[in-house]
Amino acid sequence: MSTTADLLKRAAELFPGEVVTQAHVRHFDLPLGAGRFALITLDNGHDHTKPTTLGPQSLAYFDAAIDQVEKEAAAGEIVGVGVTGKPFIFAVGADLKGVELLGSHEDALAIGKGGHDVFKRLAGLAVPTFAYYNGAAMGGGVEIGLHCSYRTVSAALPAFSLPEVFLGLLPGWGGCTLLPNLIGADKAVSVIIENSLNQNKQLKGAQVYELGIADALFEGADFLEQSLTWTAAVLKGEIVVERPVIDRGEGWDQAVAKGRFLADSKVHGAAPAAYRALDIIAAAKNGDLQQGYDAEDQALADLIMSGELRSGIYAFNLVQKRGKRPAGAPDKALARPVTKVGVVGAGLMASQLALLFLRRLEVPVVLTDIDQERVDKGVGYVHAEIDKLLGKGRVNQDKANRLKGLVSGVLDKAEGFSDADFVIEAVFEEIGVKQQVFAEVEAVAPAHAILATNTSSLSVTEMASKLKNPERVVGFHFFNPVAVLPLLEIVRGEQTDDASLATAFAVAKKLKKTAVLVKDAPAFVVNRILTRFMGEIQNVIDEGTPVDVAERAVEPLGLPMSPLVLLELVGPAIGLHVSETLNRAFPERFTVSPNLKAVVEAGKRGFYVYESGKPELDPEVAALLKQGDTVLTEEQVRARVLDAVAQEIGLMLDEGVVAEAQDIDLCLITGAGWPFHLGGITPYLDREGVSERVNGKRFLAPGVASVPA
Repeated sequence: MSTTADLLKRAAELFPGEVVTQAHVRHFDLPLGAGRFALITLDNGHDHTKPTTLGPQSLAYFDAAIDQVEKEAAAGEIVGVGVTGKPFIFAVGADLKGVELLGSHEDALAIGKGGHDVFKRLAGLAVPTFAYYNGAAMGGGVEIGLHCSYRTVSAALPAFSLPEVFLGLLPGWGGCTLLPNLIGADKAVSVIIENSLNQNKQLKGAQVYELGIADALFEGADFLEQSLTWTAAVLKGEIVVERPVIDRGEGWDQAVAKGRFLADSKVHGAAPAAYRALDIIAAAKNGDLQQGYDAEDQALADLIMSGELRSGIYAFNLVQKRGKRPAGAPDKALARPVTKVGVVGAGLMASQLALLFLRRLEVPVVLTDIDQERVDKGVGYVHAEIDKLLGKGRVNQDKANRLKGLVSGVLDKAEGFSDADFVIEAVFEEIGVKQQVFAEVEAVAPAHAILATNTSSLSVTEMASKLKNPERVVGFHFFNPVAVLPLLEIVRGEQTDDASLATAFAVAKKLKKTAVLVKDAPAFVVNRILTRFMGEIQNVIDEGTPVDVAERAVEPLGLPMSPLVLLELVGPAIGLHVSETLNRAFPERFTVSPNLKAVVEAGKRGFYVYESGKPELDPEVAALLKQGDTVLTEEQVRARVLDAVAQEIGLMLDEGVVAEAQDIDLCLITGAGWPFHLGGITPYLDREGVSERVNGKRFLAPGVASVPA
């Protein structure tokens, strides 16, 4: 029978590069004469920019600390044990770099069991135990606290979550079993399933307390001091912590059913993690903790050895690492300072851009348009959004006044842009209009100013072709809604120079956007792939497949919305325009759907009406549709769509549209909300055998976004 030490030693051998977290034990007398106390502090020796994680060696150190306090507790030398973290960080869970290296089910099982064995010892100490959530706590960090008798939380805590389901795992060190038994199944489902599937939503300290996860909430400035005074009062019986009675009847079952509905609506059965977590929560109703822990171990091992988890970790690494160090970006030392921004246009997109530049750069931003009414409307939009931020307490009155003072609107471009360092246009998507705008801006802006275009599909090179200085034109393509989607496709035209490109990347970083360098090719990355994807759906509908069959066909991908709902969000007219652009560039692969054209000409905003609350085909749209008589099954539609996407990505990589397949995935995750459990798109195409069927090879090497061979 393997001991905990054996399990952790074996796991540590697989992971020699672990950033090890120490567990320091110190002793002191509690206030109020409450007695001698042991405090374990988790600290990896780095500052808060390298959060504390729990790999196998870290768990071994924690285990050793528990050895010490266990003896002291048994000998009556201490009255309690606390656990806290280094400044700003409690602990952010298992070390994912170590999880990636696990190559067998047995090794994966050892990680689950090792964590459980250590944490159970904490729960089994002969004295009360306390977790002091002083800073960011996620995953295994949260679960340490769940094994304690009591918990306090800092009001300054910025991020608290059980994010495992988001990545394709589940809370496997007690989270699925203990949390519903502490706060009830309904709240636990919200934390474990709903928040995870809502783009890994984080809780703040006050919310942790309101949910009942923590027993007390204290201000950040003297959090530990207040927590220890509270601890003393609890140990002396002066404070009695009362917790609500948990509904172990119908309420529990309804919570699990709600969780299944949420999972279905987000991943459509395509990713197993949420469902495995819900099975354990459902079984935890009987309060048998050991049964729950055993189920967590098995589920964790199964998921660690699944393609979905490897895709999830791959996606996480893309966003956290590659997204912060864009491939192909020039030396940042070449970037020029940006002290004033010009925005051509004052419509909704232009106004959103003005707000973003204003908030992130805090420099003067000036909008122009063709008449005063539009200019006033654009500036008014920005002012109204700042007032909303003020109302929510996101900015104070001084900052709101300062930001409002920095935004202005003028009709005369010479007046507005003569001292601007960066001018972006967001006008009508027509090459002639954009060329004219750039000619007007070039005539009045300083020689060093960057001229950026927010075009979604037009050629940046062609846009710059009539200018005296085409080298300063760069594509700067945002995704709608600008405040929500992180992606920024930065397009290098044929003449764009390194200084202009470096400035664009520097601005993107200040805007807190995920920038990806893209070649000047029709529709760039996201719109090209989505248009091919949607085009194939449109083709099968035009040929005769019922709309609902075509829509259901891609549900197993677990996309954030169905293709025709996405079309509604984008706008059918824009979808048609991009398909026409791509049809001109690649007529053999991109079609222009006569049915989509008819929908746009009829002024319809989409294919659906929502009178029943659910999307139903609009009878007026149904009357417009002219279909052939070729009816495909869901499987046939899915195969056709995926084959088309695999072909297009293969061609894009051959053309050098981006540096690597990883950039395609990063673009789809951050620009189109493509699911983490797919890893974007290429790991899914590899896993399903589509890449080899279509292109004769995988997009990614085995072991990248898949289980090591």
